[in-house]
Amino acid sequence: MRATVMYKAGDVRIENVPDTRVINPTDAVVRVTRACICGSDLWPYKAMEPSENGVVMGHEAIGVVEDVGKDVRKVKRGDFVIMPFAWSDGTCEFCAKGLQTSCVHGGFFGNDEVAGAQAEAVRVPLADGTLFALPVGKDDALMPSLLTLSDVMGTGHHAAVSAKVAPGNIVAVVGDGAVGLCGVIAARRLGAEQIIMLGHHRDRITLAEEFGATDVVKERGAEAIERVLEMTGGLGAHSVLECVGLEQSTTTALSIVRPGGAVGRVGVPQDTKIPLGDESFYKNVHLAGGPAPVRAYIEELLPDVLEGKIEPGRVFDLTTNLDGVPAGYRAMNEREALKVMIEF
Repeated sequence: MRATVMYKAGDVRIENVPDTRVINPTDAVVRVTRACICGSDLWPYKAMEPSENGVVMGHEAIGVVEDVGKDVRKVKRGDFVIMPFAWSDGTCEFCAKGLQTSCVHGGFFGNDEVAGAQAEAVRVPLADGTLFALPVGKDDALMPSLLTLSDVMGTGHHAAVSAKVAPGNIVAVVGDGAVGLCGVIAARRLGAEQIIMLGHHRDRITLAEEFGATDVVKERGAEAIERVLEMTGGLGAHSVLECVGLEQSTTTALSIVRPGGAVGRVGVPQDTKIPLGDESFYKNVHLAGGPAPVRAYIEELLPDVLEGKIEPGRVFDLTTNLDGVPAGYRAMNEREALKVMIEF
């Protein structure tokens, strides 16, 4: 079969790899119908050290179950499914609490242990706990929005939940990437009264406003902090969604949250230390977040997608086939595309 293989920073190839197959009795094989490139895929695209064998990339997909192991009970051949970016058993203590990304038997796609989903097929460990069967077919017009439930929409929702967004809140979203934009959707869905988007890309700002952002701050750093404080009467936002993962974005988030407020962190951290430790301590800031347990959120978000109440699939502004994936990485890295969808 064919798959996307990254060998080092900037070196992405489409290659023939061994056909994926059931290895463990709890596995399933999913024939991928749609996948995508994630903003977090850009971190290794910028910094990956050379690898002799490369890594099959991708952790977001929807597709059709092609084969199952003998111990798989809840999904069957022919099911059309969402594959969340983390695999989990669905039965451990953390899964039972809706924290599948901390499953004691789980892990993540797109590494040496489990190959990624920017490929014609993908092996899914612990299929019963991981996959979510959909009540629609693979040609449904809602495919782009359904695909976002494998990661970015669930991650934006996790940022909002971690930041304790509630009706009447002032919410600030740091980062105008796909996750930040989905965070705007999530904040509006949870009843936020004012949603301040911090971003500077014109097309993304337009989409944020259509998703529900009431205000936009285009400045960065100290100027952005000053603008948000002005807009909130000097108090700051009740809830801040940090959707980037850099030191500057984290500093901004912790600077614009009000005392007693909450910051939801979902940007993959690119720095080892959290800035403003003293300031956030004395402000009694609630700091939470991490890899989103999107499997736990699908059941809640799916009805709104099916009914057209939310349209997170609009974050895809470039669609390609598998051969176009290397160019898709370049387009996202150079900010020529927001998020790339791959059709098979």
